Amino acid sequence: MGLNVWKTKKVGFSVEIVPTIRSDRQVSKVSNVLFHPGILVDLGNNFTLANRLAFETSGRYGFTPVLNKIVKRTKANGYFVALPIPVRFGNDRPTTVTAGFQFGITF
Repeated sequence: MGLNVWKTKKVGFSVEIVPTIRSDRQVSKVSNVLFHPGILVDLGNNFTLANRLAFETSGRYGFTPVLNKIVKRTKANGYFVALPIPVRFGNDRPTTVTAGFQFGITF
């Protein structure tokens, strides 16, 4: 779940709360929750950069830059694709860098 609030046409605030659900031997539970606040920067041409901090209940922390592109806009909403690059540290584990792909709808 995420919420973006634009302060101006160029800068805004973003926050996500992301639960991780683990399913094992027919038992499922929330194993981690990510709190992901950040700053949005409009790059023009329907591109946005979200610079987010990352705090996980598992003890990991870090940051996640996310490059976002609106691929279709209507009067009521927009459709986007995004490329997040999570970087995590802490909890006596090695530093990790991964990449993801997201798509969604803006309102």
